[in-house]
Amino acid sequence: MNEYRSHNCNEISLEDVGKKVRIAGWVETIRDLGGLVFLDIRDMYGITQVVTSGEVNAVDFASHIPIESTVTVYGSVKKRDDETVNPKIKTGLVEIQIEDIKVLGKRVKNLPFEVNTDQEIREDLRLQHRYLDLRNTRLQNNLKLRAEVLQFLRSQMIEQGFLEVQTPILTSSSPEGARDYLVPSRLHAGKFYALPQAPQQFKQLLMVSGIDKYFQIAPCFRDEDARADRAPGEFYQLDMEMSFATQEDVFTVIEPVMYNTFKKFSNKKIAEYPFPRITYKDAMLKYGTDKPDLRNPLYIIDLSDFFKKCTFKPFIDRTVRAIKVKGHLSKGFHEKMLQYAMSIGMGGLGYLEVQEDLSFKGPIDKFIPDDLKKTLLELADLEKEDTIFFIADNEARATELAGQIRDELGIRLNLIDTDVFQFCWIIDFPMFELDEHEKLAFSHNPFSMPQGGLEALENQNPLDILAYQYDIVCNGIELSSGAVRNHDIEIMLKAFSMAGYTEEEVKSKFGALYTAFQFGAPPHAGIAPGVDRMLMLLTNSDTIREVIAFPLNSKAQDLMMGAPGNVKREQLRDVHISIDEK
Repeated sequence: MNEYRSHNCNEISLEDVGKKVRIAGWVETIRDLGGLVFLDIRDMYGITQVVTSGEVNAVDFASHIPIESTVTVYGSVKKRDDETVNPKIKTGLVEIQIEDIKVLGKRVKNLPFEVNTDQEIREDLRLQHRYLDLRNTRLQNNLKLRAEVLQFLRSQMIEQGFLEVQTPILTSSSPEGARDYLVPSRLHAGKFYALPQAPQQFKQLLMVSGIDKYFQIAPCFRDEDARADRAPGEFYQLDMEMSFATQEDVFTVIEPVMYNTFKKFSNKKIAEYPFPRITYKDAMLKYGTDKPDLRNPLYIIDLSDFFKKCTFKPFIDRTVRAIKVKGHLSKGFHEKMLQYAMSIGMGGLGYLEVQEDLSFKGPIDKFIPDDLKKTLLELADLEKEDTIFFIADNEARATELAGQIRDELGIRLNLIDTDVFQFCWIIDFPMFELDEHEKLAFSHNPFSMPQGGLEALENQNPLDILAYQYDIVCNGIELSSGAVRNHDIEIMLKAFSMAGYTEEEVKSKFGALYTAFQFGAPPHAGIAPGVDRMLMLLTNSDTIREVIAFPLNSKAQDLMMGAPGNVKREQLRDVHISIDEK
């Protein structure tokens, strides 16, 4: 018998009645009934009830063990009396009669919060004492699920012939969309490593190396602000790349991986693959976002041209988007939607209600000429009792606001099916966009292949050029981005020159790729679904921090370890850094 335990706390059953066993774990609860003391002992696997004999010293000792101390208990397994059976736990039919109990790790400080509780606890306290927070069964179950999901993802990639390769953590800084985390070099004064924002260049270099199909569960490091679905600091993704591959080949590989994973680890309905494919242009028009939640049946239409023929001044020379809702809505509902619209920066929220005779009722009815009202009914596919909402602004703002109104309507009208995972692909992203200085910049991944190749770059309006770029979205959460890579050095240099990079700058910032692509590179493509976001969806968690063992808080601080923190001057001198203290 192991010195501390012969069984885990979920393993004691009726088959063990009469046997001598030993368990170990944390004291979760103590119930002192006078002559008897009952303790619930918890480990990672479950709970077992133990009970003292009536002997006075044993009762006194057991009743004074601090909650959350660790103990080892030796004794005989007994069948519980019928009235004390606990059907909520696996070991609820039995208990252990204590013959010996030892305290292994005594709790000597007051608990900052109750450990295994469903009550709301301040997140700063939870993260400061994460080792206590992780004793919570819900969080332990999240970590167990994480381990199982990672194992399953690996097995699926290996079954499809992918080779797992680890890429470096210390690398060079490169412009990949977020701020780098920099690591100073001790041996090379004034120079820095960077933690990889993604294994982007390494995965492409593996393709040039002849590694036909690569994957890894890759850590990525980005110094960016936190969101509910984004952890500051580091995150993990199922990184994959394949040679001699097209966009369709990537879809063929990753769709069953996503479907099988969500099917295996969730009881919700999973939309069958192939997943719907929506162009970026259509997504922005129809849903107001490139991360559409397809569980919401509402969609957006453009009525800009229609309102050019009307006399409603706030809509003149504006982009006008509209959302149709079926069924009568109360005055109170309209007032609450107006309040929401004002809270997101809208000046108001116009609407019209369709009456029994197909006439309109609403604030802007009088501004629509009678001869155009039938046209509006047809354009918006309106029927009696329908309501249509209007959003007007410049094109970018109208698109964003309409997306937010669509989401809010879906929530308030209870239209979203929370018992389904609905995937889709967003494809055909623009290759370029204008930045805040009205200069041409990459809109997505700079290493992507433009549709039409060099000819498109040389002859098309840059803002009309599409790229072989794609995102996979689930329930309004972007799970990953991917692309067919630009493996041709001539096309690569032309694309970067259009975005303002000289050949010397490309050579300096992306030297390895620049050189490698001149030695015969295969066409290649890949994608990298975010593991943390997948787990957030699978566990129905509100934030990504609930599926990470030791997350940073929303300010990128580790409250438990005290990071970021100060270091000694000697350490700074070793890496040739001095701090300008003001």
